[in-house]
Amino acid sequence: MIDREGYRPNVGIILTNAKNQVFWGKRIRQDAWQFPQGGIQHGETPEQAMYRELHEEVGLRSSHVQILGRTRDWMRYEVPQSWGKRESRNNYKGQKQIWFLLRLTGRDCDVSLRATGHPEFDAWRWNEYWIELNNVIEFKREVYRMALNELVRFLPDLKNQSTHFTPAHSGENNSDFQQEET
Repeated sequence: MIDREGYRPNVGIILTNAKNQVFWGKRIRQDAWQFPQGGIQHGETPEQAMYRELHEEVGLRSSHVQILGRTRDWMRYEVPQSWGKRESRNNYKGQKQIWFLLRLTGRDCDVSLRATGHPEFDAWRWNEYWIELNNVIEFKREVYRMALNELVRFLPDLKNQSTHFTPAHSGENNSDFQQEET
């Protein structure tokens, strides 16, 4: 389903834990990290799509999370012409997204990257909210910045901190790195 302007409706999910760290999933067989996201199907509301995608990609149900907030408007990004998916659709330009900020009320062990037969992530980890976005595919970075900046208002502990992205930590804390068997 693509709108008249060439954008596919989509939801993005920023999942936080009790420490206000955010969930990052590593794309299968890639060195790219991202937030869960996915298309809105015909007849679905953004919230319904968010819960479906949350289960498909992360294995969590509505009982495992609390919605803290969502973006006010659609955020758009364009997919470059060189990207294969764009060339396969006549008027496809990119995605328009509604972003949700969620709090995990369940446990880390409730996360299951193999909840469906088509997993999108092969590893996951918690990162600081203001993480450097270098590992996000370049054409999505600005939407990630906008979503994080808009949704921080729902996290009082972070709201008064600088909205500048801090440099990535020099040593990764492997204890926060979760990997599932393929």
